Amino acid sequence: MSAYLHEAGSLLLRWFHVVAAMAWIGESFYFVALDQGLQAPTGNTPPGVHGESWSVHGGGFYHKQKYLLAPAVMPARLHWSKWKAYATWLSGFALLCSLYLLSPELYLVDPAVAKLSPPQAGITALLLLPLGWWGYDGMCRLLGHRDALIGFGLGLWVLAIDWLACHLFPGRAAWLLVGAVLATIMSANVFFVIIPGQRRMVAAMARGEMPDPGFGQRGKQRSVHNTYLTLPVVFAMLSNHFASAYAHAGNWVILALIMLGGALIRQFFVLRHAGRTRWWLPVSGGAAVLAALIGAAPDDIGHDAAAAAVSPATATKALPRPAPSPEIMALLSRRCGACHSSHPGMMASAPRGLDFEQADVVSRHDYDIYRQAGVLRTMPLGNITHMTEDERALLVRWYQSRIRATGTTP
Repeated sequence: MSAYLHEAGSLLLRWFHVVAAMAWIGESFYFVALDQGLQAPTGNTPPGVHGESWSVHGGGFYHKQKYLLAPAVMPARLHWSKWKAYATWLSGFALLCSLYLLSPELYLVDPAVAKLSPPQAGITALLLLPLGWWGYDGMCRLLGHRDALIGFGLGLWVLAIDWLACHLFPGRAAWLLVGAVLATIMSANVFFVIIPGQRRMVAAMARGEMPDPGFGQRGKQRSVHNTYLTLPVVFAMLSNHFASAYAHAGNWVILALIMLGGALIRQFFVLRHAGRTRWWLPVSGGAAVLAALIGAAPDDIGHDAAAAAVSPATATKALPRPAPSPEIMALLSRRCGACHSSHPGMMASAPRGLDFEQADVVSRHDYDIYRQAGVLRTMPLGNITHMTEDERALLVRWYQSRIRATGTTP
């Protein structure tokens, strides 16, 4: 029952995190589009208006105006874009703690990557978050408004965090932690820079003083940085589905290329909102992602292509294969049964409903077993059941023998 309650709590927390993130990203993208689409004010506009925009949506017309500093009279009610950012980070941090930090031996430790004990891995993962923020914030304060130089420095800093994480943690955890570092930078920008600056501007207006324009300039600068980090963060948060990429020996390069692609594609939309179309940006972004996919391709890609034709469940019906041997069934029971069984001991139910006590289930998912446990070594999680290299080699030979039995040459 406790395992089920943990799963249910995790589900609710994930759902809350997704809803908050969608709300934050949606609002952020809207304001970037609005800001980039502003035109010079025309007609009888109030003094201090920097730009305006008309739009039609949902059967109505909208007229938006932007004040570079502040209106002459402060409105009674102001919308503050902050709680969505805070809710996204807090729920994400709660997920990080409840999954990764509570089970570091499963998710954060891989002796083949770095010889960290579970407590050391947990503490190191936590320290990455403030480290990412301190380095970035210090750079921004040091360089001031030299935006091009800061942009270049931010790219190098993200690359350094990416390299460090991928050389300390297993690929799955490393990619997620890189995303968590970037999300921390984005949320900290809102909490420590954007909102405090806006509060000081509002307070100055309330005292009848002219606000310091530096607060708005710094807030705009950090907001721009946030918009370019958004797509890399979203990918990193979803990256646990791409084992072929995060388990690759060059996983830090692959992640860097995909994040670069996301930033370039985001730049395309930012410029397009301002009426400037630069097709080389999405082309370059797509090329970066394509290069990452090519780099992540397995060495035996020819074998995989042949296997893919016969490995899915639909193909196994047409091409009969021998049932898994008692030796393979015993191996899977010993090393995988803690999760993939009718009554798993480590969780409430088997992931994806895969019960490896059933020979027909093993036959249908032989390719997944071969790739995840035999080739990529991403399963069992954290090798918690101590699957040996000889056992992994046995799974590879078993799968290859099944391919040969179907008449397909690896």
